[in-house]
This record gives sequence, structure tokens and C-alpha cells, in this order.
Amino acid sequence: MNITLRLLLGYFLIVGLAAWFVLNSFSQEVKPGVRQTMEETLVDTAHLLAEMAMQDKSSGKLDTKHFAAAFERYQAREPHADIWGFKKDSLDLRVYITDARGIVVYDSEGKVVGQDYSKWNDVYLTLHGRYGVRSTQDDPNDNRSAVMHVAAPILHQDKLIGVLTVAKPTLSVQPFIDRSRQRIERAGWWLMGGSLAIGLLFTWWLTRSIGLLRRYAREVSLGKKAQLPEMSSGELAELGRALAEMREKLDGREYVENYVHHLAHEMKSPLTALIGSAELLDENMPQAERAVFTHNIREQSQRLKDMLDKLLALAKVEHRTALEDIATIDLRQLADTVVSDLAIPLQQHRITCDNRIAPGAKVNGETFLLRQALSNLLTNAIDFSPDGGHIELTLESSDRHHTLILRDHGSGIPDYALPHIFERFYSLARPGTQRKSSGLGLPFVKQVVELHGGEVSLRNHPQGGVEARVVLAGA
Repeated sequence: MNITLRLLLGYFLIVGLAAWFVLNSFSQEVKPGVRQTMEETLVDTAHLLAEMAMQDKSSGKLDTKHFAAAFERYQAREPHADIWGFKKDSLDLRVYITDARGIVVYDSEGKVVGQDYSKWNDVYLTLHGRYGVRSTQDDPNDNRSAVMHVAAPILHQDKLIGVLTVAKPTLSVQPFIDRSRQRIERAGWWLMGGSLAIGLLFTWWLTRSIGLLRRYAREVSLGKKAQLPEMSSGELAELGRALAEMREKLDGREYVENYVHHLAHEMKSPLTALIGSAELLDENMPQAERAVFTHNIREQSQRLKDMLDKLLALAKVEHRTALEDIATIDLRQLADTVVSDLAIPLQQHRITCDNRIAPGAKVNGETFLLRQALSNLLTNAIDFSPDGGHIELTLESSDRHHTLILRDHGSGIPDYALPHIFERFYSLARPGTQRKSSGLGLPFVKQVVELHGGEVSLRNHPQGGVEARVVLAGA
């Protein structure tokens, strides 16, 4: 499971469970909350009606005649009330009255007159001076058939002479309960959806930053020119800077070790030749031989100078992570300039260079670096082309990239050398002279192209010769 999924799952579990717990608690409290409110109203109603029932008393005995008449008028009413969107067209209170023994003397529905209700909680508790209340289901198999009963004592000169019970079916408030639950559930789904959206956004932001750092670390491990991505988060930005500092230290250490090793190896041959020639010059020798050894000293000295110049140029490019003097470069004009720069060696070897790049193809970059890189490629092509040979410069373009192709018709690259062709100080003997170059030209090309965000490759062409391909982003 990747980090994106783990973060999202963890966030959603925490927020989702918390939201579910809160919403479930609210939902569970709706029904008892409404019933508690209804009970509180029934308490007021019961005590009010108990006082009204006291109007029908004679020598301390209950007489419900006037109360019954008033209640019949109440039952005949049609309120036509609109209660928060719900229509109420009938009145659903039921009232029954018992005497001091718990025998029903009045029932608004006329069903239980004469029955003994002294064992029912509402009557029993009230007769014993306590708060009398009960909730009973009319249908034992239907939870929605519950009826709430609240009783109040009927007193005459502080003496209990009866009990009045007000009953109301809970089904009358069920629409309010159902609507409240629906609203809570709807709000819950919106909350869950909003939490998921926020979680997705947060996870995307965090994993995007981590992904940029991971990509940066991977490119560094592959030896590519990677630029540290910008981070908005303080901790991630600090981590990125730590990675960059670690990379610089490791690169610097490896860089020095490799350069010292290769440089010592490459300088050994010309220095040996210089020392040998200098020792021989100390001896008496004919002028002609002295001239040969003097020429050898100059040649080896120039070789060392060229090597050091190229080494410094390569080192400068290798330590750069971004372009500086960026300009829009026309590839046709760049190729014409490089061909013109190398006109003398082309003429010396009677090599023709055919520039077939169409005008208008442009890239963004540093003109000096790209010019030097293309010059190194063309110099290699000249060195490995036979006298009277032919070199071609062509271009392949797509919507986003330009691929500059340089092909010679020489002997090609041995298979064993292809994997090492871009390594520092790796060089092949030139045809004819059998001399090797500094082995720094192609590494320079690779560093320059990668600094421009491109790719360079060399391969043997199926029809002979070598083909160099440089891929750069279009301007």
C-alpha cells in the first residue's frame, strides 16, 4: 500500500469515525429528546386539567359532568395548524380520571370507565404521592404504537381525591423525529463528503511534495542533473535542503576521487614522454634528432594543456545544476556556426558536411555550451571519418522536442566500447594516427545536454558509421 492510500485511509478513518460517532449520538438523541419535551408539556397539561377537574366537586367527591362537556368541545375542534411544515387537523389528547381508589370514573374515549387502574404506574405512583408516568404500547409488536401517560393528583383541601391522567400517542410527534433524523443524516453525508474532499486535497498536496523529493533523490542516484524542487512546507523544505547538501558532499567526494585517479592515469603517458625527451636532450645528439625530441616535448606539453583546459571546462559544467544565460537558439544557425568553426579540419581531410536542418527549429539554452557540445560531436565525427568522407546533420521534430542527428560514415564504435563512450577519460584510437584524445569531449557533451534537460546517445548506424542523437525541448 503506497503512502498516498495510507494517508488518505488514516485521515478518513479518523475523521469518518469521529463524524459517525457524533452524528450517531445526535441521531440517537433525537427521539428521546422529542419525547422528553412532549413529557414536559404533558406534565403542565395534566396539572392544569387537574385543577379544572376540581371545579366539579361536591363535598369532596368527584363530579366530571362539566369537565366531560368541556372535553367533548375540545375534541370537536379542528386546529388546522401548520407546525414547521406539518399539518395538524385533529387533537389527540386522551384524558381519564380515577377516584382515590384508582377506579376510572371518566374516560374521554369511554372505553375503561369503571375499571381498576390502581396498578398502572401513572395512577399507582400518583396515589402514593410520587410522580406518575408510564409509556405503554397499544400493540406489543409495534414500537411506534407507544402512548405516553402523565398523571397529576386531584386535591381537595390538600387531600387527594383522585388522579387525572393525560395520554398522548408518540406517533403524533414521529414526523418531527423522522425529519430531524433525515436532516442529521443528510448533514452527515455532506460532512463525510467534505471530509473526503479535504482529505484528498491534503493527501495530494503532501504526497506531491514527497513525490517531488523522491523524484529528485532518484535522479540524483542515477547521476542526473537534478534541481531541488521548491517546497512550501517548512519540514519538507528542510528535508530537501538536507538531501541537496548530502548530495553535494557525496558528489564532491566521489568527484575528487575519480578525477584524481583518472587524471593521474592520463597524465602518466605524456609526463613519461616529456621526462624521457628532456633526458635525451641533455646528451650530445645531432641537430635533426634534437629537433624531433623538441617537437615531441611541445606536442606532449600541448596535450597536457588541452587535457587540463577540457578538464576545467567539464568540471565547471558538472557542478552546475541550472542554466544561466538562457537565450532562444535557432538550431540551423547553431549548426552553421559550428561547421564554420571546423572548416579547416574538414578541408584538411576533404570531408563534406551537409547541414540539412531546416530553419525555424528553436530551443532555449546557453548558446556557448550548446555550440561547444555540438563542436565536440562534429570533431569526433571528423576524427573517425575517412579522408574524403561525408557527414550529415539532420533534424527530427515533434510537438515538444527537437532531435538533432549527426551521422558520419566511418568505421563505427566497437561493441565493447559502447557502454563506456560517455565515461571520463575513455577514448578510442583514431584511424590513421592511432592516437587517442583526452576522453573528455563526450562527457562534456553529455553534461551540457543533461543540463538543458535533454538526452544524448551514440549508436552504430545500420548502414555504417556512427549516429549521434541529441534530444532537446523545443522553445
